[in-house]
Amino acid sequence: MDDCVFCRIVRGELPASKVYEDEHTLAFLNIVAAHPGHVLVIAKPHVENLYGLDDTLAAAVFQATTRVARAVKEVTGCDGTTIFQANEVAGGQTVFHFHLHVLPRFTDDKLLPFWQASAPPREALDEMAARLRAAL
Repeated sequence: MDDCVFCRIVRGELPASKVYEDEHTLAFLNIVAAHPGHVLVIAKPHVENLYGLDDTLAAAVFQATTRVARAVKEVTGCDGTTIFQANEVAGGQTVFHFHLHVLPRFTDDKLLPFWQASAPPREALDEMAARLRAAL
C-alpha cells in the first residue's frame, strides 16, 4: 500500500533503525518505545494482520522474532521479554500492517497492559540498532 508507514519503511522512503532483515521480514527499533531495545518485527509484504499471513510468512516472522528476542535479552540485560501482537481496532491494532512487538521487560516495570511511550533521539535509536545487529 502506498500510504502504509511500514510499507514506506520497507521501500526505504522513511528512516528506521534496522536491527534485522531477511527476504520476508524487517525488524527495527520502535520510535515510540516502552524501553530501549523495543523492536518491531514486520512482514515485508503488506499483510493487514495475523489472519492474512500464509504459513511461509508466518514462520518467517516468528523465526525472526525469536532471533531478535534473544538479541534484545542479551543486549539490554532485561529480566524477560513480552512478545505483543494486536489485530484489528478492538484488539488494539493501530498500524494496519502485521507486526510483533519485542518488549524487553524488567521485574516490576509495570508496563502492561499499557506502557509509557518515549521518543528517543535518532542517535540513541541507531546506537541500540547497531548493538542489536552485532548480537545477531
